[in-house]
Amino acid sequence: MLDLKIMVQKYGGTSVGTADRIKAVAERIKRYTEKGFSVVVVVSAMGKTTDELIALASQLTRNPSGREMDMLLSTGEQVSISLLAMALHEIGIDAISYTGSQIRVLTDGNFSRAKIESISTDRIVKSLREKKVVIVAGFQGVDDEENITTLGRGGSDTSAVALAAVLGTRDCEIYTDVNGVYTADPRIIAQPAKLKEISYDEMLELARLGAAVLHSRSVEFAKKYNVRLHVRSSFNYEEGTIVMPKEEMMEKFVISGVTAKRDEAKITIRDIPDKPGIAARLFTLMGENRVYVNMIVQSTGKDNRASISLTVLKSDLDKALKLCETMRKDLGASSVESKVDIAIVSAVGVGMLSSYGVAGKIFQVLSEHNVNIEMISTSEIGISCVIDDMYAELAQKALHKIFIESEQK
Repeated sequence: MLDLKIMVQKYGGTSVGTADRIKAVAERIKRYTEKGFSVVVVVSAMGKTTDELIALASQLTRNPSGREMDMLLSTGEQVSISLLAMALHEIGIDAISYTGSQIRVLTDGNFSRAKIESISTDRIVKSLREKKVVIVAGFQGVDDEENITTLGRGGSDTSAVALAAVLGTRDCEIYTDVNGVYTADPRIIAQPAKLKEISYDEMLELARLGAAVLHSRSVEFAKKYNVRLHVRSSFNYEEGTIVMPKEEMMEKFVISGVTAKRDEAKITIRDIPDKPGIAARLFTLMGENRVYVNMIVQSTGKDNRASISLTVLKSDLDKALKLCETMRKDLGASSVESKVDIAIVSAVGVGMLSSYGVAGKIFQVLSEHNVNIEMISTSEIGISCVIDDMYAELAQKALHKIFIESEQK
């Protein structure tokens, strides 16, 4: 593969949403072949196809089989890859499309949230050596029992980065309907700044905390295998944002981005015994039942009793509440409470590593806007606060103004 100049590109659903958009993508790919690149393309389902398939399934059952849902949802990408291959043929570019199973994207058997275990490159490299553009269905793979699996929402990003890694290239372009990574959601902040570059750690933190530009698992892959991601728009030819190691960055801001995550709920278990092993039992139980836990805060009260608060995805709330209720009965806790209307507002930046007083400034800004903080979580490059959902937009605007807009002046 060393003699091939490989470029991996991923096109999202809006980029291939219509026949005209598919033609535009084909023309873009042609430009790269003319520059001497061997191009591997990962494609998502067209437009809202995945949502439409989910809605169709919901008309038939409230509890669809995970296996059959993955079988259903994988068809969206199969349509996209074949149409793109046809569009390339029409403009004189030899191309071939493959499903995840055809190139052996081997995953575990966790339907709808599968993780990639390995990818065979034999078929891809053979096609590239035959001067063909290789088009791969994103978001999908196959387990060791030949069941079709899907990687979850945003999984096509992960497919693309994984392919770049196994093919030994640092070049991976992620095409979407925005021009790059911004300092905040343009739907919330009127004029956010587009970042020329951002570190893996910052992008991973932002993705985990609600920024929808890149799937967090794709950033994990990119960091692990040192793949540089170029996030850009398929609707123009402007430069986008490069996601790279922080050591390669030219600029490091105190805060690179402000975001809000609004798909989680808070659970509090009150008056549990304050002794070793209780938290281990609770979160082992959550893990065994595949409940994703984000933030955790434990506080000690009186009489050797404590309270534990945690946040889980709203889609996991019912399951998590049942598990917590089981723990309450076993431990003699007083109550299990939940709150759905929360938002996790976060500020992220590698510049925090060399700056003082950032946390205090964040808490001061929220206080000045009468925003009460219910939980706090920190990392080396990020600070997250659980607040009432009604203040999510206000908090983002206030933090963006103080930390980012003021630095641009």
